[in-house]
Amino acid sequence: MSTDARPDARPAITLDQQLALAAAVSRLALEFAGAFDRATVERLVHSSYDQLAGTATVANFLPLLAERFGRQRLQAMARLEGRHADGRPVVLFLCRHNAGRSQMALGFFEHHASGRAVAWSGGAEPDADVNPTVVTAMGERGIDIADAYPKPWTDEIVRAADVIVTMGCENARPHVPGTRYVDWVLDDPQGRDVEAIRPVRDEIERRVLVLLRELGLRDR
Repeated sequence: MSTDARPDARPAITLDQQLALAAAVSRLALEFAGAFDRATVERLVHSSYDQLAGTATVANFLPLLAERFGRQRLQAMARLEGRHADGRPVVLFLCRHNAGRSQMALGFFEHHASGRAVAWSGGAEPDADVNPTVVTAMGERGIDIADAYPKPWTDEIVRAADVIVTMGCENARPHVPGTRYVDWVLDDPQGRDVEAIRPVRDEIERRVLVLLRELGLRDR
């Protein structure tokens, strides 16, 4: 399970990035006012930055990604602490690199759930970028995941999930008592062309639809 430990190596933070991080903290502190104090928000944003920095290829985007990741972690914390309970189930999709299978599952789930559930994704060993061929394959189905980014799973995100779906990372998956676990055995799209990825993509969609029915969010 991921921690807030800083990586051994990370890109140096420029002044522009420091300002961008400060702005991100201000936005999230306002968004979560009444739930978390600014110090908590700042800690989550900066630790999110550190976790993403280890694999980042374009450092200029790191503050934006840290804000997005920090928001997700704050949402998870709010659910765990009873500060946000909207009744929607939370599903977490995990795979080894969070660059292919789990990103496709997340894309299909969000598309078909239409806001009736919350879905997140993560990886045991996150890649720097989402597989571009996977992005192309999903685009063929009208689902744009070009803005998706690989990220680790964290303690609060794992504990906030009602269902955890693993794809190729069963041995590394975190265990939380009372959480439902589902293992999907699927080919890894890494290194495959679009034609080879399509059957994996379509099988993921089929399984997502089954999961939605099991959650009572889809009739057929």
